[in-house]
Amino acid sequence: MGLLGLLVGLALLVLFAFRGWSVLLLAPFAALVAALFGGEPLLANLTQVFMVHAAGFLAQFFPIFLLGAVFGKLMDDSGAVTSVAAFMAERLGERRVILAVVLAGAAVTYGGVSLFVAFFVIVPMARSLFRAASIPRRLIPAAIVLGTSTFTMSALPGTPSIQNAIPMPFFGTTPFAAPGLGIIASIIMLVAGLWWLHRAEAAARRAGEGYGDDIEGATERAAADELVRERATTAREFDPAELQHGQRSERPSPVWSAIAPLIVVVTVNLVMSLVVLPRLDVGYLAEQRFGETTLAAVAGVWSVAVALTAAIVTTIALNRARLPALRRTMDAGANASVLPAFSVASLVGFGAVVASLPAFTIVRDWVLAIEGGPLVSLAVATNILAALTGSASGGLTIALDALGQTYVELAARTGIAPALMHRVAVIGSGTLDILPHNGAVVSLLAICGLTHRDSYFDIVMVGIATSLLALVAVIALGSALGSF
Repeated sequence: MGLLGLLVGLALLVLFAFRGWSVLLLAPFAALVAALFGGEPLLANLTQVFMVHAAGFLAQFFPIFLLGAVFGKLMDDSGAVTSVAAFMAERLGERRVILAVVLAGAAVTYGGVSLFVAFFVIVPMARSLFRAASIPRRLIPAAIVLGTSTFTMSALPGTPSIQNAIPMPFFGTTPFAAPGLGIIASIIMLVAGLWWLHRAEAAARRAGEGYGDDIEGATERAAADELVRERATTAREFDPAELQHGQRSERPSPVWSAIAPLIVVVTVNLVMSLVVLPRLDVGYLAEQRFGETTLAAVAGVWSVAVALTAAIVTTIALNRARLPALRRTMDAGANASVLPAFSVASLVGFGAVVASLPAFTIVRDWVLAIEGGPLVSLAVATNILAALTGSASGGLTIALDALGQTYVELAARTGIAPALMHRVAVIGSGTLDILPHNGAVVSLLAICGLTHRDSYFDIVMVGIATSLLALVAVIALGSALGSF
């Protein structure tokens, strides 16, 4: 009965989340259903397991949600994201439209701008470029997914995405874990994704397919759609409803002041991770008031938090004249972080209850028994949980909360570098999360005024197929050569 309860609870979570129910309500309900089937005490599971683990996730990662959302909103309202996108379009020209859209998305998301901010800025630019080049608009979502939701989310060393931050306390790693493997994975995703998109473009031209007809007002309706909002907030770290608040600049930021904060994020993150933090005397972290922790457990989050803070200060300093309502902009950014953070924390609480049930030992033993070794079983675990929850961050945290310590012990016993575990876990979470019920997919299609029938196959090819190819390469190289 315990295993049945686990499956029923998970099925309820997936089914009702896809129908737009709030995860804040669904996750504790589904967790209690699983506990009920297993004959476990309900109130104790609610307050001592679910809430404790959800609160622990917030305690660790809310600073990144908060600072990332504020930074994204400042970049949006100052016109900086628009400037970066326009710069890419101008430099690459009409003959390299797809590449321009992909690189625009990659530049702003690798620089720390929230995914949904990028969506709402890049989609209008992509429409005008694709229309001028007579490329079918059904390829727009795939081009944006390739640039924003593949290598810059999971593979590129130093990316400030929440997915890249989650494994750091478990494995004692930095945002630059396994940099060589991350770069190789990024190249595989980018090259394979561009190959597919250009192949699809060429096929459309041979068939005489043009741009097609836009649906007027699709972007504006998507921003106000409550169903889109509920799905979106479990997928990434920004509440789309807050995009309508604050006040955008009437003139775009100069490109140099738009790009500077993105460079600051990467540079400060690198310096904090590899130079500053390793040289600090942090013996005080062993004190009870600081949680009796270690630098390895907090350094990754600290470096990303400092990098985003430095980028926020840089954005304000360079673009103050283009932020007519600074307080309202920052308030909107702060508010935009709350619902996504609590939604993912609720998924973490659900996973903690499931992992505490006696029946979960069956699942754990099955995962660990997968042939191919710890790297393969870790990749399978993160893939499955990200697919079921429709959330890379939620699935990754559930997997590591339940199995993280086991994998740390396996790594020590088998000689696998924690950095390699980190990179495999993150890339694994960013593959099958892009299933039809994924909040980012649903939101992007709504913003573009397209349907799954129109565009989802191309999203699968650039988002799932390329990431799986990169994941296989990283596991093979890591197994043969170790972490580098």
